[in-house]
Amino acid sequence: LPPAAEAAERALRGRDPGARRPHDPAHRPLLRDPGPRQSEPPPGPGGDTSLLARLFEHPLYRVAVPPLTENDVLFNVNSDSRLSPKAVESPDWPRVGAEGAEFLSTGEAAADSYPNWLKFHIGINRYELYSRHNPAIEALLHDLSSQRITSVAMKSGGTQLKLIMTFQNYGQALFKPMKQTREQETPPDFFYFSDYERHNAEIAAFHLDRILDFRRVPPVAGRMVNMTKEIRDVTRDKKLWRTFFISPANNICFYGECSYYCSTEHALCGKPDQIEGSLAAFLPDLSLAKRKTWRNPWRRSYHKRKKAEWEVDPDYCEEVKQTPPYDSSHRILDVMDMTIFDFLMGNMDRHHYETFEKFGNETFIIHLDNGRGFGKYSHDELSILVPLQQCCRIRKSTYLRLQLLAKEEYKLSLLMAESLRGDQVAPVLYQPHLEALDRRLRVVLQAVQDCVERDGLRSVVEDDMDTEHRAASAR
Repeated sequence: LPPAAEAAERALRGRDPGARRPHDPAHRPLLRDPGPRQSEPPPGPGGDTSLLARLFEHPLYRVAVPPLTENDVLFNVNSDSRLSPKAVESPDWPRVGAEGAEFLSTGEAAADSYPNWLKFHIGINRYELYSRHNPAIEALLHDLSSQRITSVAMKSGGTQLKLIMTFQNYGQALFKPMKQTREQETPPDFFYFSDYERHNAEIAAFHLDRILDFRRVPPVAGRMVNMTKEIRDVTRDKKLWRTFFISPANNICFYGECSYYCSTEHALCGKPDQIEGSLAAFLPDLSLAKRKTWRNPWRRSYHKRKKAEWEVDPDYCEEVKQTPPYDSSHRILDVMDMTIFDFLMGNMDRHHYETFEKFGNETFIIHLDNGRGFGKYSHDELSILVPLQQCCRIRKSTYLRLQLLAKEEYKLSLLMAESLRGDQVAPVLYQPHLEALDRRLRVVLQAVQDCVERDGLRSVVEDDMDTEHRAASAR
């Protein structure tokens, strides 16, 4: 976040825990995301009669998270907190006129007038990035595709070009430009570590994660960006600015700086200056909410000839389960969820994952960086499923939802098609990719069934839906 946005979030974190409070905390309820948790849910993104709405009304999508305490929310924000816009103003930020006064209005801003990116951050808790019916998420998706872009800079690190975009309401997002057309598949001779990062894979991953009810991918939306007005003219990054040029076809192009595919030969060109891309909402700044990075136990070798240990040792999972945090927490079940998520997308690039440090080991895995999914619709990469096949463990809630999504009345491909239809760059996925989801889902269910036949249902399926079990897990 820019310095002033950091100040805004610090202001919203409430008083220091050791400081004396003027009122009884019982009379100062914590401010969390505004979505109802047990009341009648609103229609899904598709509307009253949509398949998505029916899915989200299903009992499997209405299981409440355990009651939240101060230790279970990322930010302890009191509902009577007020944010003084002048207190967070920074001379480093670009000035906005009346049309950009959504955040910096006069007087003090009540919680319900916070920008949607801040509401998203406030709603993060031990169990989820956002609740099922948090209206700020749909509003944030709209912001990502429509808010005025006020500054752009290249993101450091990583192998391919990514841009950090800041909006008029001081929210930020990671922009990944379009590099492949919808129907193009990853060439068969490409290694997974040199594959393109696809903008539409980032968009589709958010929607798939939500349909699976994981809710561990930050909101992502597609957008058409004017390369001249919304990138070149607003960037202060001289290295980025210098890479702009006009192609022989009179299109605006740029290539930036990165390890792979940042050269004139791999330039990103508009038509003539419009480029399609994905915008992923930023998580809270690390200075406000530290995250821990974990090496994925089933990480690939990232070598042209060497194999990873799990590829040659069929008992590798037993070794993992004796290693913290996989020996005592539900982390191994989180990895199984992530494995299923990646297999459905065809993502082979899950080398690390992150968690919020505040919540210790008893929290969910954040599903970040999904751009190498949806590369092949004609091939199912079975090696991605190895963790599930070796460990033979799965949450009951995950298993039941997968079975539901395999039914004709809740077909995964139809749900994805409907969910993606509202995106600005729809159609997001080529139809064969949608059909591949149904095919891969059947493969996952068969893998679980094979485990059950070998080890027994109780050994394979962890009952996470019992109230006492959920409370014990939380403790």
